[in-house]
Amino acid sequence: MTRFIQADYPTEHAGLDRVTRGAANLAATVRSFDGTRGTATLLLAALVSALVVVANELVVTWTEGHLLAAWIAAWLVGFAALALFAAPMREAAGALRAGFRAWTASRRQAREDAKLWAIALTDARVMADLSRAMAADALRDTRGYY
Repeated sequence: MTRFIQADYPTEHAGLDRVTRGAANLAATVRSFDGTRGTATLLLAALVSALVVVANELVVTWTEGHLLAAWIAAWLVGFAALALFAAPMREAAGALRAGFRAWTASRRQAREDAKLWAIALTDARVMADLSRAMAADALRDTRGYY
């Protein structure tokens, strides 16, 4: 008597499947990360620490044994700097990130234009399409249509 055994074996390795899902989740997390707040916090911490160091140097010269007064003055400078510079640093960090995004977009566009031009130099059809598009753009600019 002949028996057939039909075992269902998985076609993918379970561990490999978990690793690829984890890598996809990590990539999605990195893409969705907004570093504006972290950058603002870092800039604010640098500014406050510089102000505290300057305040410490100024306070040390006139304290002559009044350590509590110097300690209070240094902390007042630190908290005042935190209060005064939190919003401007957040805005500066946002402007830095926006500028960096615009710069990377312009560099990406320049690379794509260079690739298209290299292709156009080797393919007459692409060059004809580009010259027609540039002529239409020049005509639109001379007529005042945008």
